[in-house]
Amino acid sequence: MKKLAKRLVPVGLFKAVVPYWHLLNSVFYQTKAGFPARGIKVIGVTGTDGKTTTSTLITQMLRNSGKKVAMMTTISVDYGDGRGPHDNPTRLTTFGADHLVSALKKMKQEGVEYLVLEVTSHALHQRRVWGVPIHLAVFTNLGHEHLDYHGTFERYRDAKRRLFKQANKNRHGLQGGIVNADDAVSEFFAGDVQNPISYGIKSGDVQAVNIQSTSAGNRYRVKFDGREYYIECHLPGSFNVYNSLAALCVGHALGLSKDEVEKGIASLRSVEGRMTKVDEGQDFAVIVDYAHTPESFDKIFAEVKPLVENRLICVFGSAGRRDEEKRAKQGAIAGKWCDIVIVTEEDDRDINGEEIMRQIVSGAESAGKILNKDVLMVHDRTEAVKMAINVAKKGDLVILLGKGHEKSILYNGPQAVELSHLPQDDGDERRVLKRAYDEVTVAREAIKAKIKKYV
Repeated sequence: MKKLAKRLVPVGLFKAVVPYWHLLNSVFYQTKAGFPARGIKVIGVTGTDGKTTTSTLITQMLRNSGKKVAMMTTISVDYGDGRGPHDNPTRLTTFGADHLVSALKKMKQEGVEYLVLEVTSHALHQRRVWGVPIHLAVFTNLGHEHLDYHGTFERYRDAKRRLFKQANKNRHGLQGGIVNADDAVSEFFAGDVQNPISYGIKSGDVQAVNIQSTSAGNRYRVKFDGREYYIECHLPGSFNVYNSLAALCVGHALGLSKDEVEKGIASLRSVEGRMTKVDEGQDFAVIVDYAHTPESFDKIFAEVKPLVENRLICVFGSAGRRDEEKRAKQGAIAGKWCDIVIVTEEDDRDINGEEIMRQIVSGAESAGKILNKDVLMVHDRTEAVKMAINVAKKGDLVILLGKGHEKSILYNGPQAVELSHLPQDDGDERRVLKRAYDEVTVAREAIKAKIKKYV
């Protein structure tokens, strides 16, 4: 029925009505199932970047402390049944109401005490998590993303704030929120709950000091509420100082001991598709990461550039049916930091991939790059990765951005051009097709092929 409505209803009217459609779905499925999340302490995590890593840190910390924990993120779903995480069966970070309720019922049957739930702005605006009592809300940061859907930065911000307002209404929860104090909009989120805790490097109630960052991770100290924490986070990048600080604050708010917090954070060794190293014995480095926003580009390039002995080579694209303004910004940032920029597909959907690449290239050129010299367009992503690997020399770093953990690419269907005026529908095979793709595997095979060629 929703697919039929997408085809028949004008785009503007459809966008105005769809949140109410999702709300009705949520009310129906939650009521029918008897609100299965009741009794589970739901920790909702929202923000532009860092949601999955923060959620994974929180889950690992709680589980390491002996708690029975479930988790739902962009990458995976862990029902808390002891079988570990399953790949997320959808391309949605936060499920639609029917699938969400089904997952919640299974978690309830397993006797889960905590659920760490990654919550997107789309899900909040569409009321997909209506009926889910938020025990504690977490805000990571806010950047330039999803303005294609929300229209303005303020609307995007306010959609995220719904999570905190929902937490504040839950009288059986902590009515609290964990807020990144170093983010420009932090006061909005802190003001939405009765019991905020702020964290940061520059400011905050919980502030990291004596930070020691290496390619193996971060160490720092925190003094808060009469305790002194010594944190060792095995995830590299200063952005993971922020992510682990958020986890620390959650642990404190939930009453974990100093020892449980420290050991819990230290117990996480990696997160799939986040700063994932691909090593087959080559004399250059290869990293795969999910970064796909201008803010995350700035952060990750600033982190890795000082570690590069020779050249920094990047490969990335930008998704179709997503914020167009960010494309040139991504190109400009990559052009500023990288020696070679290879622009490729990400998920074109039913949008012209060549046009997306040209928008990115315009940004790279504004930063001084020259097309076909140090900024290249290779639409097939597998070929783009192979090119980056093949041009890499000793001491170079090849960084592959935007796909991370994802296992597929969405590309133009046979009628993509003639039907592109319709609202987005990734399930319409006339417009959008999907092929299997795993960035780590592609990079690994390209490295092996290069080594074999020169042995």
